[in-house]
Amino acid sequence: MGFSQALSGLNAAADKLNVVGNNIANSQTVGFKSSTVQFADVYAGSKIGLGTKVSAVLQDFSNGSLETTGRNLDLAIAGDGFFRFVQNDQVVYSRNGQLTVTAQGYLENAQGARLTGFPAGVGTGGQPVELQVPTEALAAKGTTGIDASLNLNSSVDAIDRATTAFDITDPDSYSYANSATVYDSLGNSHNVTMYFTKTGANAWEVRTALDGTVNANVENITFDQDGILQTTAPGTFTFTSTNGAADVTFDLDLAGTTQFGNEFELSSLTQDGYTSGSLVGTVIDDNGNIIGNYSNEQSQVLGTIALANFRNPEGLQPVGDNAWAETGASGQALLGLGGSGVFGSVESGVVETSNVDLTQALVDLIIAQRTFQANSQTVKVQDEVLQGIVNL
Repeated sequence: MGFSQALSGLNAAADKLNVVGNNIANSQTVGFKSSTVQFADVYAGSKIGLGTKVSAVLQDFSNGSLETTGRNLDLAIAGDGFFRFVQNDQVVYSRNGQLTVTAQGYLENAQGARLTGFPAGVGTGGQPVELQVPTEALAAKGTTGIDASLNLNSSVDAIDRATTAFDITDPDSYSYANSATVYDSLGNSHNVTMYFTKTGANAWEVRTALDGTVNANVENITFDQDGILQTTAPGTFTFTSTNGAADVTFDLDLAGTTQFGNEFELSSLTQDGYTSGSLVGTVIDDNGNIIGNYSNEQSQVLGTIALANFRNPEGLQPVGDNAWAETGASGQALLGLGGSGVFGSVESGVVETSNVDLTQALVDLIIAQRTFQANSQTVKVQDEVLQGIVNL
């Protein structure tokens, strides 16, 4: 019995040495989670124990430290959750977010596993797919609306339309003008000039011209005695296109425009069109949105990284390459977005270092070594006792 007890102790100590050695070997592995050994005694109905055994090897899924790399495609999760990858047609989960972009635009780690997520605009209601950054240009968008906020000088004289017809070449036929840039469906830019004419107490006419061509539509706006705009519905203007693009039609919304007794002033001006643009870079925000930046100064969400969590992460099965697979013990993966619910935020330009405490690991190594030596001594003593009995 003594030999079997010592042998079980030697095997258990060897397993402990292996686990500690593996922790130390991976102390610099990004996203690595250290393991611990649990032991149990063996009785099997005897009064004296039969030794020990390894009852479980558990992984510690506590978070490692975040280390700045400055590389845009180095990702880490500040909090709970795992990145979801597809590797060799198998779904695996990892805390290592060191990624590269393939020639086809897929986000991969060093082992060739592709990061998965939700297509743009789908959210968590969709099925995760392998994320791919499109390389094609962002298509042009024709302007459909202009939002302008101005102050129209209430002290200017009204212009009598009965005696003075509107003429863009005659500054005396209108009170104020300002310009904006709009885009047609092909991405060509056009200059739109807005003309404001005071026609009476608190009453104004608004006209527009596209590249010098005046639109026949006239929008009439009024103000109350406090200079607050009373006309809330935007005016609609349509210009016939001559370059093969669709007709340029936009709404002119003057919400916030005032009529006070100070100078004409354009407070804000925005429009929703843009020309086409090439992808010049990507950034990833805290929610895992992959945002493409284009040469036309536009940004667009190209997809969203899916995070996964488990009811029992310790039930995950290690599959190598710093990844784990779902098991019945871990439960099904709960999918979500970074920064929501039980999921941590996605941090770009950082990596999560190994959670191995190297100092503690070295102490554990010494203890395991001494345990191995002690069990070896048990074998030696049992051998001496047996030798003495044989010599009787």
